[in-house]
Amino acid sequence: MTNAKPPRRALFIVNPNARSGRKPIDPIRKRLEAGGLTLVDAAPKKDESISDVIRRMKDDCNLVIIGGGDGTLNSAAAGLVETGLPLGVLPLGTANDFARTIGLPPVPLQAAELILSAKPRPIDLGEVNGNLFFNVASIGFSAELAAELTEKAKKRWGKLGYAIVAARLLARSRLFTAYVEHDGSVETIKTMQVSVGNGRHYGGGMTVEETATADDGRLDFYSLEVDHWWRLLGLLPSLRKGTHGRWDDVRAFQTTEITIKTSKPRAVNTDGDLTTWTPAHFRIREKAIKVFAPQTNQM
Repeated sequence: MTNAKPPRRALFIVNPNARSGRKPIDPIRKRLEAGGLTLVDAAPKKDESISDVIRRMKDDCNLVIIGGGDGTLNSAAAGLVETGLPLGVLPLGTANDFARTIGLPPVPLQAAELILSAKPRPIDLGEVNGNLFFNVASIGFSAELAAELTEKAKKRWGKLGYAIVAARLLARSRLFTAYVEHDGSVETIKTMQVSVGNGRHYGGGMTVEETATADDGRLDFYSLEVDHWWRLLGLLPSLRKGTHGRWDDVRAFQTTEITIKTSKPRAVNTDGDLTTWTPAHFRIREKAIKVFAPQTNQM
């Protein structure tokens, strides 16, 4: 008999279009391999998503390691849920909001060390119209921002790109009417943006709610019902801290399921990409996937 551990094979996917995706990966690969992992390189074929790759390769690996940002992770969500393979994250994107939420170090090589030493932990995902998300789904201003912020701008300006495009959009933003159904009630609101969060961080430095975690079994809703765009300037510090729910012109609550309707279809932004339209039905998917994360962190 032998006490040798079974080999660990990791499906290794790095998004070359992520902001840091073209930086040298060799030191990370060497550290993972030195730690006992056999890396199985794979990339999407034509018309494939990262979830498709995970499904195709599920019998060849014990875990999945993804290098990229929040959009890259979002593309992997369905495949991770369906296969049950645990996820290791290398933060190579512009904002890396999910990595911040679960307490990953911002340096990819340090994150690689964590994949070798940590145990996978169950986390929740949000879902809207069948589309999964890690961080936040939004309708209104944030969706318009996602449509305007090109990959070229993200790579060139990083987080500054969000601010540049946001300032331009604010000048022409208008309130819209939404019908919010949750917990047996229906509310009619006029808002600049509604957001439904699973994790804590989003949008390159914003916080959906100061106590939110990615494993608390709840969705955090807020609506910016400001009458003038310049009111957002005063709200900005609270939006960054996640305390905006205390303001009179911000509606905020927690729930597990919610439906948002609008008079005409509006795009829904999930983790930085436009993926569906209103009417939008949201629900929480508790303990949907497992992720290598610190035992003591913001979760």
